[in-house]
Amino acid sequence: MKTDMFDEIIDLEEFAIEGKKPPKGCRYRIKIDKNKYVVDVPLMSGREILNLAEKTPPEQYMLFQKFRGGENKRIELDEKVDFTTPGVEKFRTLPMDQTEGKNAQTI
Repeated sequence: MKTDMFDEIIDLEEFAIEGKKPPKGCRYRIKIDKNKYVVDVPLMSGREILNLAEKTPPEQYMLFQKFRGGENKRIELDEKVDFTTPGVEKFRTLPMDQTEGKNAQTI
């Protein structure tokens, strides 16, 4: 029986740890804070990721993307995140009332 690539779920955190590039045409398991979500698209905006994690209104939250090796990047609301980019490990949210400096480093 032949399986469709779309049936496969790619865990981004596992792929990042193993140093593998996630393939296109699949479903993706992304980790936001401590929760995992399966999405059917290879690209999402910061706003869409915050909505998926039920961080509403998204304008009240900051979103950070963590890469393999510890690099963190702030994702703007309208910025697109490509889940097929190698090294994308997980996402972290912070309410806007916290400062970016110290807290953003604890992902």
